[in-house]
Amino acid sequence: MLLRGSLHGIAFLLCLVVVATVRSPRIRQLVLLLASSVVYLTWTRWFFAVLLTSVVTNFLLARALRRNQSGSLLARGILLNLILLSAFKYVPALAVALPLSSLQGFVHLVLPLGISFWTFQAMSYLFDLYRGEELDPSFVEFALYMAFFPVTISGPICRMPDMLPQFRSVAPIPWESIGRGFERIATGVLMMLFARLLGQGILAGDGINSGFDHATRWSGLDVWCLAFGYGLQLFFDFAGYSHIAIGAAQALGVIVPENFARPFQSTAPSIFWTRWHMSLSFWIRDYVFLPLATLRREVWWRNLTLVISMVLFGLWHKATMLFLLWGAYHGLLLVAHRQIQQTKRRFDWEPDPARWTPLSWLVTIVCVSLGWIFFRANSLGEAGTMLSALVSPATYGSHFLSGSLYLLVIGLSLGYAMVSVAAQALNGTSQESSENARTGLTTLAARWRWYWLPPLYTVTLLFVLMVTLGRGTSTAQFMYGNF
Repeated sequence: MLLRGSLHGIAFLLCLVVVATVRSPRIRQLVLLLASSVVYLTWTRWFFAVLLTSVVTNFLLARALRRNQSGSLLARGILLNLILLSAFKYVPALAVALPLSSLQGFVHLVLPLGISFWTFQAMSYLFDLYRGEELDPSFVEFALYMAFFPVTISGPICRMPDMLPQFRSVAPIPWESIGRGFERIATGVLMMLFARLLGQGILAGDGINSGFDHATRWSGLDVWCLAFGYGLQLFFDFAGYSHIAIGAAQALGVIVPENFARPFQSTAPSIFWTRWHMSLSFWIRDYVFLPLATLRREVWWRNLTLVISMVLFGLWHKATMLFLLWGAYHGLLLVAHRQIQQTKRRFDWEPDPARWTPLSWLVTIVCVSLGWIFFRANSLGEAGTMLSALVSPATYGSHFLSGSLYLLVIGLSLGYAMVSVAAQALNGTSQESSENARTGLTTLAARWRWYWLPPLYTVTLLFVLMVTLGRGTSTAQFMYGNF
């Protein structure tokens, strides 16, 4: 892992030197593609061979589709991509679940890194061509689009109309952009350390990971702590990695899509899914939900399409019953929210935002946290046991998880909330200027005598991180790398 990290860092720095000093788009593209190939080859040649096969196949399909925008040709292209993805991601899972002799050869297939991400990028390119987008990348440009190393392993999922003009740009990369890129990388590293801290716990064996390994012994209060804590852990892990990927790309002069936008401030399930894993959410919306929803006008069809889209969202992660249920659960949440909104409009009811918004936020967070049980549980039976504990009042009289984990989850939640609110204020959201926002924030802090909390919180967390990192534990694997 250390060797790979070093090679990736060297590739990134060499690319940075070249793209910051060379104006020729062609040279930039070749350097970035070479570095991306080297990075991917450090994992295994087999992974690289699969990626290269996908690149060549989709490039040839795209050329044919540009000449003839045929629905059958598009269908064949999408089918080929799905076969490639399924052969590595879904057939092995099916072979384990159904011990058929014809499938046993797939059991030991290793999932190529990032295949779910770059396969979706390839399919979006084919969809865009079919819809009439004027896209004519060279082979080098298309290969770079598929293999661009900051986002190859775990996204964000990019789209050709956004990337191609940037690959062809002759403008120099502003030093400000490079600086902001490194700032995003630093933020991402810190967030991933928080995820690691939540997973391992302040005391060894007292973290979220250990909690889910023994999930059947906990009380209802413990299950709530694990469910919300895991959502926070996954957010810090995946959003942190996204910050690193986005920052690395930005330092290299390429702006890629955002993946998170303060999802825990969402006041409705529909808002949550415009803020969590945004690149995948918008991909599912644009290429699955909207095309299906426009086939019929009936309300039942639109609701069914929502559920189908979210089931596919769940199965994109992994082909298990737990992820299918997680997707279906969120689909039903979206349908329920849609029905509530329609009922409010029918009766012309506008609730008081001052009272309704906090309640909507609380209900959203509770519902999303319940869903994480399906996402993280080790088995369907374990998920059922945890849900049973939640609806058993007798179990709420005590807790068995370490008190340090409760403090850690609460502390990181409050800290993240303070940082988010402060960042919004200082960035001057709405029409308020940044200077006025700073003044208002300072006034509010002074009025409530809370001005000492952020520095104290920061020092405390840094101390905890130093203690945790000083234990000499190994670097935790990126959680979303499994998908």
